[in-house]
Amino acid sequence: MTITPLQPTARTALRRSKERAATDRQALYDVLAEGMFCHLGVVVDGAPLVLPTAYGVDLNRGPDGTLYLHGSVAARSVVAAPEQTVCVTVTHADGLVLARSAFHHSVNYRSAVIFGVPRLVTDADEKLAGLNCIVDHLVPGRSSATRPPNRKELAKTSVLALALTEASVKTRSGEANDEPEDLDLPHWTGVLPLRVVADEPVTNSDCDLLVPAHVRTRANLLGAPS
Repeated sequence: MTITPLQPTARTALRRSKERAATDRQALYDVLAEGMFCHLGVVVDGAPLVLPTAYGVDLNRGPDGTLYLHGSVAARSVVAAPEQTVCVTVTHADGLVLARSAFHHSVNYRSAVIFGVPRLVTDADEKLAGLNCIVDHLVPGRSSATRPPNRKELAKTSVLALALTEASVKTRSGEANDEPEDLDLPHWTGVLPLRVVADEPVTNSDCDLLVPAHVRTRANLLGAPS
């Protein structure tokens, strides 16, 4: 796969803090790889609707890769999305930036915004691959360790595919930026780092199996006690 640079459009070009924009498309892939949930923004009945959902990414489908989303066939967001441009966002909160002044308080973050008209996946093989992609994005290897969806379950589920062509990435890192005249004020300043951490896996009460390796690996990567 040839990785092309992010090309700013009228919708993705930053108007403020332009120095925080990433031009390397790999930065987009990194934000998506490290995230687990996104927010899908779509207009339903004339009003904006923003919903959190899990997602999956297939970098080998399409020239820039494809983002997969899923939902009930009756979900209003899923029904409306293929008829319009949607906005999908993924955000990592990496730290609370505490300045000497209230005005300069900020957040260290990595965020991705993707625009496009999603495609309703109708091909049976791609639909199953998209669903597996979402499951494996949350816990790599999980789809091969479960019963695959049957025909009835597939009929109840819609899968949307969104090209990763029109996107932007914005990040902030580092310390607080106080005004020079505030540097001698007697107020603590610094960063409170944030991260997503997993606890020890909890086995279901009706299951007598040991925690499988792929779940243990995912938990360890998220900082669970070993």
